[in-house]
Amino acid sequence: MKRRLPPSLATASLLLALLLAACGKPAPTAPTSAAARPVHVAPVGIDTLADSVHAVGVLTPKSEVRLSFKVGGVIDVLRAEEGAHVHTGQLLAVLKQAEIGAAVEQARQGAIKAARDMARVKSLQADGVATMEQLEDATTAAAVSAAALQAAEFNARYTRILAPGDGVVLRKLAEVGEMVQSGQPIVVVGGAQRGWIVRIALADRDVVRVHHGDPARVSFDAWPGRLFAGKVANISSSADPATGTFVVEVAVTPSEAGFVQGLIAKVTLNPSTGAATAVVPVQALVEASDNEASVFVLAADGRTVRRLSIRIGRMSDGAVEVLGGLAPGALLVIDGSAFLEDGQVVRVATRATATGARTRT
Repeated sequence: MKRRLPPSLATASLLLALLLAACGKPAPTAPTSAAARPVHVAPVGIDTLADSVHAVGVLTPKSEVRLSFKVGGVIDVLRAEEGAHVHTGQLLAVLKQAEIGAAVEQARQGAIKAARDMARVKSLQADGVATMEQLEDATTAAAVSAAALQAAEFNARYTRILAPGDGVVLRKLAEVGEMVQSGQPIVVVGGAQRGWIVRIALADRDVVRVHHGDPARVSFDAWPGRLFAGKVANISSSADPATGTFVVEVAVTPSEAGFVQGLIAKVTLNPSTGAATAVVPVQALVEASDNEASVFVLAADGRTVRRLSIRIGRMSDGAVEVLGGLAPGALLVIDGSAFLEDGQVVRVATRATATGARTRT
């Protein structure tokens, strides 16, 4: 038969057992700074965004001459192939001379006859047979015929196209046997004496921000990874009626390997205008959409972060313009923000200046 313990003794035994069980469990520990997520912060910067303009154009010599005949006719000789190098005075094209030669001969014979008539009238006037008026008319006719001969001979000289200088044939716009009109371009010759340019077409919203002398960066697929310095040399004063764009010429410093006409160039213009504005690194943005984005800033206690909604504008070279929602001088989380939550405890691992130079805290 079991013996029962007195009630007071049983209660004491139960309390002792609970106490021993509690002593066996580890006591809970308060959270430490080691559990906080490390972040990198920097103050909101103030900078002038370049607001770059990007375009694609074609490399061509600055000196570009469109050569044509003074008179119309049929092409007899054409010694100009695209890409060929030409020298000053080199013969490029000639018109058939049958019609031109006939016109010169007609003018010459007319001048000879007019001179002969003037001499006869002058002799008759000396004998009193012809009047002074008749002599004056004959003199005028002789002068007109002589001028017509000079014009015919001048036009005959311009039935031949000669290279105006050393250069390269950029385009051939006609063929042998083709009938051409006076002033119709036949050959386009470019020379590098005045340097090289890239012609680009800009929309009206971009061309109003570009000015003469603005710097430019130019790259070519022919030289991967290389950038060439350039500047805006000319801006057209009116839009192309077909495309509605404005032609801008960018002067480019040539490569030591030598430029070739027709290379495709990618141009980045950096307009000289622009006002200082608040900017943040693009990696600091969270869930950006259109002109809205979120960022995390370090709270006043220096241990937690707050999530803020901000309005953003332009982006250039990894920096984003802040239009509102962010106080000047706020410490912005620039690295690690994608894994944060509003009010989360953090540990500042590094602190950078507004320009990005980090200092260990």
